Amino acid sequence: MTATRPEQPTPDYVPGHDLLAGRVVVVTAAAGAGIGAAVVRRALEEGAKAVVFSDTHERRLAEAEEVLAAEFGADRVRQLVCDVTDEAQVAALLDAAEEFGGVDVMINNAGLGGTASILEMTDEQWLKVLDITLNGTFRCVRAAGQRFVASGTKGVIVNNASVIGWRAQEGQAHYAAAKAGVMALTRCAALDLAPHGIRVNAVSPSLAMHPFLAKVTSDELLHELKQREAFGRAAEPWEVANVMVFLASGYSSYLTGEVVSVSSQHA
Repeated sequence: MTATRPEQPTPDYVPGHDLLAGRVVVVTAAAGAGIGAAVVRRALEEGAKAVVFSDTHERRLAEAEEVLAAEFGADRVRQLVCDVTDEAQVAALLDAAEEFGGVDVMINNAGLGGTASILEMTDEQWLKVLDITLNGTFRCVRAAGQRFVASGTKGVIVNNASVIGWRAQEGQAHYAAAKAGVMALTRCAALDLAPHGIRVNAVSPSLAMHPFLAKVTSDELLHELKQREAFGRAAEPWEVANVMVFLASGYSSYLTGEVVSVSSQHA
């Protein structure tokens, strides 16, 4: 019988070091309290000139903008409803960044999960997860890449993948296929964009705890997932955001086409 792994304490929050000073950052799926919201805050703490963030939930977006504007200044934050399955809405999101001089960093966080056995999974379930998680990332990578090339910007794209793209999990065929696709998209897009000085990388988180995950996941499954982690705990969303900011910064100037595992999973 496998011994229970004790839950290690969460480390202290890391202060900003101006890693994104002067950059205009665009983040998808950033309302609420998950990884997207954490990376918006982290980018502002790291000195971003402005952050334009989106989601499909209008009320939560407005609430997030109000809080961030009060803390970081209304001239540094903008929110816009954006459904990444709609090419026109993706274009409008990037248009919003033009107010600040145009996008420098594109962080693609939008994704959709769900649980269904392959025996019962419908075409609708499969296609919805693929369209948001994989096709949506493609649309955002393409749109940002086109803007970077047109403006001559040595931009950076960071995608959010998942360890499920590498490892099997019951009931996750659609999500796993989509996230594996995000990894492959990242590697290939990086080669297409490298001649223009544009970098494309991804993070691959295992388990990041936030209120929505707690709401849709049983305590038993959460305990099981935590036991797969060497630290016996889930990551905080800001711990994943830290790695995304690193990939967006000059500290990772020689990294492109990489998928960085943000995980304490053990063999």
